[in-house]
Amino acid sequence: MPAPSRAAVLTILAAGVLALAGCGAGAPAGRGLSVVAAENFWGSIAKQIAGSKAAVASIIVNPNTDPHSYDPTPSDARVLAGAKLAIVNGIGYDNWAPKLLAADPLAGRITLDVGTLLGLHDGDNPHQWYAPGSVNRVAAAITGDLTRLEPADRAYFSARERAFETRGLAAYHALIAEIRSRFRGVAVGYSESIFQPLGQALGLALLTPYSFTKAIAEGTDVTASDKETVDRQAQLHQIKVWVLNSQNVTPDVERVNQLARAAGIPIATVTETLSPASDSFQQWQVSELERLLAALERSGAP
Repeated sequence: MPAPSRAAVLTILAAGVLALAGCGAGAPAGRGLSVVAAENFWGSIAKQIAGSKAAVASIIVNPNTDPHSYDPTPSDARVLAGAKLAIVNGIGYDNWAPKLLAADPLAGRITLDVGTLLGLHDGDNPHQWYAPGSVNRVAAAITGDLTRLEPADRAYFSARERAFETRGLAAYHALIAEIRSRFRGVAVGYSESIFQPLGQALGLALLTPYSFTKAIAEGTDVTASDKETVDRQAQLHQIKVWVLNSQNVTPDVERVNQLARAAGIPIATVTETLSPASDSFQQWQVSELERLLAALERSGAP
């Protein structure tokens, strides 16, 4: 099947946004059922599925905040304490959240730990909101947990999940299919492990040593060998595109940015959390995929 045209993708996105109008970032808060996500990428999905049946809040919403090293405030603790459904990423990413929940237990609370759901553990890549398959599984789990808390609203939540999957994510899946179709196997570099799950889903050849990207994500020292490898890949134009997490630009990353620019390698940016924070999950992801597609097109890759 041929990949959809850019115009078709934009039409799909517009339809998805309209279909889910009233359940995104600006939706009115529901009453009674409180849902709290540690991070807004999962919170956005929860809000779209919960609709008017729950009040959904996210703790980390500032695009300039690093969730790895976040220091929760007393108000964060109060918000989490009232959650009937708490959504945490797990996998060593937001260890502060389970600690706050354990310190203030609530009868009947359900905690959805994404890492546990996916069978992942500390040391695995925690950035599963960049894995399309994981996004689908989390959406289904949120629907199931909301239904357990409010069984009478089962049909409502199921319909909202179907709308999110089929219309809300339509442009997202269309862009993934287009990039896979046109650029499968193209070599790219990436600054941080955040991009690995999406890069793999896109069928791109990820040349950067994973140990380099993991060190950048976790704030640990990059080895001299990895620095040499990544620098050489840019200098020799072994990568066609450099994918940059613009929220985490260390001196090692900035050096590669400069080498990529000097070599004429297009740079595509991604971010850790929703940027802008007012976007829905799918609006954010579609914008990133569009930037990546444009960079791949500029690169001259087949």
